[in-house]
Amino acid sequence: MTLSEDAIVGVAIGAAIEGMRPIIEMQFADFSVCGMNQIVNHAATLFYRTEVPCPIVVRLPSGGTPGSGPFHSQSMEALYAHYPGLIVMTPGTVEDAFSMLLEAVAIDDPVLFCEHKFLYNHLKADRLPDSNIPSFKARLSRQGRDATIVTYGAMLHESLAAADELAEDGYEIEIVDLRTVKPLDTDTVLASVARTGRMLCVAEAWPWGGVAAEVVARVSAEGFGLLDAPPQRLSARDTPVPYHPDLWSAHRPTASAIASAMRRLLEM
Repeated sequence: MTLSEDAIVGVAIGAAIEGMRPIIEMQFADFSVCGMNQIVNHAATLFYRTEVPCPIVVRLPSGGTPGSGPFHSQSMEALYAHYPGLIVMTPGTVEDAFSMLLEAVAIDDPVLFCEHKFLYNHLKADRLPDSNIPSFKARLSRQGRDATIVTYGAMLHESLAAADELAEDGYEIEIVDLRTVKPLDTDTVLASVARTGRMLCVAEAWPWGGVAAEVVARVSAEGFGLLDAPPQRLSARDTPVPYHPDLWSAHRPTASAIASAMRRLLEM
């Protein structure tokens, strides 16, 4: 079966112009680049050019799973966050995926909804939420005093596991789940850094020009006086995503790798 992502997004933009609120889904986030012209040159700029809203939601199954390889495992959020006019949501829990998708549909701007495949295969919720914090607000997922981990998507769960490991050594690690990376809730991040004095940003995406780099830049520029040590980031290795499960596990941040990076930060 052949898909035409360019045509799919173009049809959705046309439907939005006619007053609908279409939701489209790419088979994998990687494939969305085939519709990138429509997303960044048409959807993102439509209101700026015409004052006509473009309320489309593009669902992007994101991130890696064992054996998926380089064409079905990429994290595209930083690419789309670069463009004005686009909102980029990155839910990390089933509850957020549900409530944030409802919010995304109601927004008059185009939304890239990056739902990690980890949500499909490994997570479940006892019940759907009756209420939730707004999508553009980061969540304090764990309170701590010694250092802050800022993260999103599947890395939230790796970070929580790392915090459990570090707790055995007496460290209390605070965790901020960004939930949405464009716009970015810098205030919640800085408030956490003010409490702990140290920050590690963890992302599954590649390091160069990523969300983690943006978070580190903002904390360095706007919260320099809050820091007791240089802010750090931990990302995937700067190579294509490998097929073999063992190589894939070494390619992305894991709970063990996050705990090791945090120990180095705590010693600075």
